[in-house]
Amino acid sequence: MDLVCGFIEKNIERKKVQTMRIDAYNQISQVYGVKPKTSVKATGKAVATTDKVEISSFARDYQIARQSVAASSDVRMDKVNDIKSRISNGTYDMDSASFADMLLDKLNNK
Repeated sequence: MDLVCGFIEKNIERKKVQTMRIDAYNQISQVYGVKPKTSVKATGKAVATTDKVEISSFARDYQIARQSVAASSDVRMDKVNDIKSRISNGTYDMDSASFADMLLDKLNNK
């Protein structure tokens, strides 16, 4: 009999805890203004939309300039070949003092 009474008492306490949790939820939903869920009914009508992109003239010019820079070489081979031929012929003359000055200017200005 004691076992049955203990079982009944535990069930009663569980129901109180469950009831308290529901009451607490109801109180919290009232404080925060939680609204009940609403359902949306489908009307069956589909709306067709299209995306449209407009590129400004500046963006077009920028894109063209970027493509031409990407297509060009970083090294001007005509200059390189000219200097190579002048060095091999012995006609290339560079003043070492002016070269050192230019080099120092480049290093200081970074």
